[in-house]
Amino acid sequence: MKSAWTFCATLLLATGLVAQTTAAPKTTKKAAAPAITAADVQALKDAIASQQAALAQQQQQLQELRDELRRKDQVVQQAQTAATDAAGKADVAKTAATQQQAAVTELKSDVTDLKSSVASTVVNLQEAQKTFSESPAALHYKGVTITPGGFIAAETVTRQRANESDINTPFNSIPYEGNALAHINESSFTGRQSRLALLAESKVGAAKLTGYWEADFLGAGVTSNNRQSNSYVMRQRVLYAQAALDSGWIFTGGQQWSLVTETRKGIANRTEVLPMTIDPQYQVGFGWARQYGFRVVKDFGGKFALGFSVEAPQATIGGRGFSSVTTTNQGTASVTTIGNAFVDGPGSGGGLLNFADTTGYSFNKSPDFIVKAVADPKWGHYEIYGIYSAFRNRVYPCAVVGTNTTDTTPGTASLPCLIDGSLTPSVLGAYNDTRSGGGFGGNFRFPVGGKKAEFGIQGAYGDGIGRYASAQIADLTLRPDGTQAMIRTGHALAEVVLHPNAKWDIYADFGGEYGWRTAFTGYDSIAIVKTPAIPANATTAAIPATTTTTIKTNGIGGYGSLFANNSGCSTQAPPANQLTPSGGGTCAGDTRIIMEGTLGFWNKLTQGPKGGLRWGIQYSYFTRSGWSGGGISPKAVDNMVWTSFRYYLP
Repeated sequence: MKSAWTFCATLLLATGLVAQTTAAPKTTKKAAAPAITAADVQALKDAIASQQAALAQQQQQLQELRDELRRKDQVVQQAQTAATDAAGKADVAKTAATQQQAAVTELKSDVTDLKSSVASTVVNLQEAQKTFSESPAALHYKGVTITPGGFIAAETVTRQRANESDINTPFNSIPYEGNALAHINESSFTGRQSRLALLAESKVGAAKLTGYWEADFLGAGVTSNNRQSNSYVMRQRVLYAQAALDSGWIFTGGQQWSLVTETRKGIANRTEVLPMTIDPQYQVGFGWARQYGFRVVKDFGGKFALGFSVEAPQATIGGRGFSSVTTTNQGTASVTTIGNAFVDGPGSGGGLLNFADTTGYSFNKSPDFIVKAVADPKWGHYEIYGIYSAFRNRVYPCAVVGTNTTDTTPGTASLPCLIDGSLTPSVLGAYNDTRSGGGFGGNFRFPVGGKKAEFGIQGAYGDGIGRYASAQIADLTLRPDGTQAMIRTGHALAEVVLHPNAKWDIYADFGGEYGWRTAFTGYDSIAIVKTPAIPANATTAAIPATTTTTIKTNGIGGYGSLFANNSGCSTQAPPANQLTPSGGGTCAGDTRIIMEGTLGFWNKLTQGPKGGLRWGIQYSYFTRSGWSGGGISPKAVDNMVWTSFRYYLP
């Protein structure tokens, strides 16, 4: 800036000199101007040159100043541009800062909400965990819900007359007076009725799929005993698969309760109405079976249902006196018997059947067929059903033949084969005999006095259906020629259950089962006794071998014969050895009627989402009356008491 001021001062000085030079002539007009000399001109030129030089210097300085100003202006402009840019950036930064501040504020709010949500979720999870821990446990696997169930039981039974049985009772074997067991009581202590169950459920389209498994420990293995380990084996109770369509069609296959078993509503698995007894053989007069079945059910809106099932068959045989040839070899104490028919056979261990079951397995021609109709009006539940069974055996018409003409002391009696007259047992003319059996029944249940009580009654009647009731009166017997004859049976049960409050269930049952006489005369029997030769010794002469044949053709037999020998039903005999109590003398004792009256209760000590404790006591009174034979009508009476303490899984 000093250069600028110097330039201005120089310029003003030069201007004054020029003005003075220009104004001089005006002054000289008044006075004569001195003469201008060369020196003056030269001085003027020098002054002008000096001024021009000074002016050039000032102009140079001015230019330098302008350049400096221009540079500074550029710097200012750059500074202004930078300032503008900085201001813009500052605005952007401010905006960004504002946005960031808003974001931070929003984030803080979100964090606060998240904390609240997390806290709420934790509370919910804690509640859910608490609820889960207090609810029935279920596993979820690939869309399948798996629910365990069952109970653990500690139970006892005391019988006035021994049955040689655990917690379950063989009703049709309650001993008559002639049996040594009728003179000694028994008590059993067991946990074998403890039960395990597993339910699997899923949904596929319009079908609900279900699988169910249930087992207890009432099976006996080869090494099972009561000496020390009490190692009884698990057994299959129920095991089935089911598809229930939304349209009301239900298809079920596997081992399940028979269709004859009463249900609570409709025809639905796992709603079976069983007697509340502790005894796992349930109650005399109760109709049931657990066996293979393939079942088709159509439900009509929960008010009506129709069912059809194909179920596993089995033939049970009763009676005695069947035609036979018996040979006794006294020298070896061996006895062989030939009959003229067989219905059942022993199980094969290699075939996974129970080879120790003396009742055997039948050779079935076809399954049992059962149909059922169920109605559920506003009051009560009503069922009717029908059963058809086909029974088959193999008959040998030339098996029971012989003669006594070849005895040591020949006779004249002969029992020849009716086909060719032969006297030696053979399979000539053997054939299969098929007979039909079946019956009908019903189950009815309705409430009494609201929900405080209920009354149920059921029954069935037919030929060859004895095994569908708890006492197991036989299905059939054999005629003299070996063909089958169905035994007519009937069973009935009445039950009253009281529910005074949520903790108590009190029940009273009365049931009976009846088997009709199915007896015949004309059975053939041939008894051959062979005595070996005895060689001579020092004191006794040789005794030759002997054969004695006794032939009878007017024998009595079948089930409940009026002429059966019941003389030993009331006469006790000594035991065969220390492990074999006597069953008494000769006693046909075919059951005519067996009845049971039961009174019991269950008390729920605790019941909730963590499981339940229950205890109960049952008392039963039995009477078993046999068909009279030879004027003797056998009868057995027994009193039994059960206790149970159970923990039920939630």
